[in-house]
Amino acid sequence: METPNPEFMREAIRLSVEKMQAGHGGPFGAVIVKDGQVIARGFNQVTSTNDPTCHAEVDAIRKACKELGTFQLSDCDLYTSCEPCPMCLGAIYWARPRRVFYGNTKQDAAAIGFDDQFIYDEIEQPLPNRSIPMTQLLRDEALAGFQAWEAKEGKTEY
Repeated sequence: METPNPEFMREAIRLSVEKMQAGHGGPFGAVIVKDGQVIARGFNQVTSTNDPTCHAEVDAIRKACKELGTFQLSDCDLYTSCEPCPMCLGAIYWARPRRVFYGNTKQDAAAIGFDDQFIYDEIEQPLPNRSIPMTQLLRDEALAGFQAWEAKEGKTEY
């Protein structure tokens, strides 16, 4: 496996600064690389789009999947200017890139006001103890969708 390329990290960092200064959102950038070429660039657009899910990594994953016509990025590397937050980490695992390289740590992000530790802590809490109430409702009816999926022929597994 080839070694990480600092130029790809520099591109993620450049995006984080340039797009933040342009008013798109927080200082986060990401690039996805396949076969030594950048196939997607992403940057934080939470405040400019009023979309709390538009983090750099998610933006880059969406663009890369569209570019490649797939929902898995197993032959790709992700370079991101900061250690991924819990949401981005989940998206990364769903996209299944080969490797992830990051610049800043989550502690560095917390030091400037981007503290995701409360989400990590919430995940560990039993459902009744979470700060946002989580209540199961209509499970028997909801299972119908899962049963239909299980019986569906020709489905695309993931």
